[in-house]
Amino acid sequence: MSHRILQINELIREHLGEILLREVSFKSGILVTISKVDTTPDLRHSRVSISIFPESETGYAIGTLSHEKGRIQKALHGKLHMKFLPILSFRADPTEQNADVIERILIELK
Repeated sequence: MSHRILQINELIREHLGEILLREVSFKSGILVTISKVDTTPDLRHSRVSISIFPESETGYAIGTLSHEKGRIQKALHGKLHMKFLPILSFRADPTEQNADVIERILIELK
């Protein structure tokens, strides 16, 4: 992956974090964090991986983000000054769940 794409991914992640904090309201007790942003080399699409706590609220959080996608995208485009502004897609990041499964297996092996 090119250095430019890595910089764009980080820039999008920082701005989206601010936007989610200020402009998207989730139910009380739900923590949503951006774990990773993957932008295509042509800068047309960005896949945003989201960690959600508690895991049982994953469907609700992804649904809320999908519903608010237009507003989030508009706010992001107001902050970015690029020739092509990527279209966002949100997905749940399974890393935390996979880590829990591996940890349980390791505990059972002891």
